[in-house]
Amino acid sequence: MKIVLATSNKGKVREIIELLHDHEVYPYTDLIEGFEIIEDGETFKENALIKARAVYHALGDIDAIVIADDSGISVDALGGQPGIYSARYGGENATDKENMNKLIDALKQQGLDSSKAHYTAAIAIVTREGESCVHGWMHGDVSIVPRGENGFGYDPIFVPSGFEKTLGELGSEVKVGLSHRSKGLNLAKILIEQIKTQRSYTGIDTIK
Repeated sequence: MKIVLATSNKGKVREIIELLHDHEVYPYTDLIEGFEIIEDGETFKENALIKARAVYHALGDIDAIVIADDSGISVDALGGQPGIYSARYGGENATDKENMNKLIDALKQQGLDSSKAHYTAAIAIVTREGESCVHGWMHGDVSIVPRGENGFGYDPIFVPSGFEKTLGELGSEVKVGLSHRSKGLNLAKILIEQIKTQRSYTGIDTIK
């Protein structure tokens, strides 16, 4: 049985595969041709479920477990922006750097050099048994001065609560314990194990 990731984002794929290292995990583009998914939901949960459903049906493999992540950063001083638009805050097909620079500019326009902020990750799971969604959060501050080369997205300007370094400066072993995505995936792993137990009990397949 396959666990399939409904994303082609290399940063997310790498992070999720590391967290689910004890399972057989594939980005969906390893199995079928990539296709456009219209994310027109109004919440992280809605968009995560939209992606997971689309990939599950496109695969045509009813035994697959499809996981989709929708995540982003919400900045208090910007009224919660960019939120669900984090990946395209700088415009359609914007790069991570363009998105980050727009957020920095938005803070500068308000005369601010920092603001409280938090990351949200919604992890949707779609299987033949049904649909589920769990969440993880990470709180901290954003700064207008990028620091560090690690991670992706807004990591160089986000300082987690209790730390002085940005996510771009922290090592991956530290980030795993802090990450909103890690927290959400740890809950998702519990659901995956429940599916595994259910299928094993009924004598239908098991997850490697």
